[in-house]
Amino acid sequence: MKAVSTVKGKAVPLDRAHVDTDQIIPARHLKRIERTGYGEFAFEAWRKDPDFVLNRPQHADAKIMLTRENFGSGSSREHAVWALDGLGIEALIGIDFADIFKNNCLQSGMLTVELSPQDIDYLMVLAGDAPHTEIVVDLAAQTVSLVDGSWHRSFEIDPFHKYRLTRGLDDISMTLEYDSDIGAFESGRPSWMSASVN
Repeated sequence: MKAVSTVKGKAVPLDRAHVDTDQIIPARHLKRIERTGYGEFAFEAWRKDPDFVLNRPQHADAKIMLTRENFGSGSSREHAVWALDGLGIEALIGIDFADIFKNNCLQSGMLTVELSPQDIDYLMVLAGDAPHTEIVVDLAAQTVSLVDGSWHRSFEIDPFHKYRLTRGLDDISMTLEYDSDIGAFESGRPSWMSASVN
């Protein structure tokens, strides 16, 4: 997965609470085995409304999505994160996120930032009224700020999650960091314990 350091860009305000993974990516699109190509199906039902926020040209190319509470609830499908990635979203800023969804974001290199309801209110209004305003999310400094420096907040993140995101480590790549140790262990095993099949 890609490493995360700083995300800078416009924000799209998805001003809805309890958005579940079936709303993010409907189940009928989960038959594919690739991790790409889901963006066009993201929020499919809601996008039928011409005024839905993702249909507004001023929010095109947004890299940050603003959310309300309990974003990503529902089923555990990783495809929800892949669909957001397919939209070009690199970071989510919200009040809180469903646990499994938040872990899926971590495994895919998508940063989730939790701020207070008051801060989210402010950013939602700003993104709606001044959609070209850019936000900077700095993972190393653990800050969210406006590019002009007029607003600034700190956020908390689990140190181990920060370590993994800054280095682009999912579960598999973390295991592969110990490839030489695994090889040494395997070479020292008795032949009758060999994993090979005759």
